[in-house]
Amino acid sequence: MNTALLIIDVQEGLCAGEEECFDRPRLIQTINDLSARARAVGLPVILIQHEELEGSLTYGAAPWQLADGLATGADDLRVRKTTADAFYQTDLLALLQARGIDRVVICGLQTDHCINATVRQAHTLGYEVVLAADAHSTVDNGSLPAEQIIADHNDRLGRLSSAVSRIDVILAAGIRL
Repeated sequence: MNTALLIIDVQEGLCAGEEECFDRPRLIQTINDLSARARAVGLPVILIQHEELEGSLTYGAAPWQLADGLATGADDLRVRKTTADAFYQTDLLALLQARGIDRVVICGLQTDHCINATVRQAHTLGYEVVLAADAHSTVDNGSLPAEQIIADHNDRLGRLSSAVSRIDVILAAGIRL
């Protein structure tokens, strides 16, 4: 299988201040370890950034920038998106198709929004999906703490399968690249 690593929305505005995600230091270290492994074996690493027309995540603004401490590589690809689904009205699908990718490893932010939407869309599109169980995060939502939201999504997404694709939920260190 040809694999790509998708790092979704690990941006300063979601990693600091009021919107700081749960367990930020560990999350970024886990993503950095995973992306270093991907780069070492020549896999494409795609950095996906959310943007808004107005608000804190306006393109180019300080909160829109990649989070402090997130490791990047010179050959990393970039995708800008405006909705939770990283495939919707972006060039992500074309980037994957041009490289013959049929398996995506997904990590980043926010578990209950952009991670959920992108994992489900990748699955619908027929990709083999691996969700790095300990490399995505979110914030408390007023009803549930972030830690419970993450656990719930790992459980629910891990139970999805179809005749053409599946979703595996695996700790980052155990993901075969």
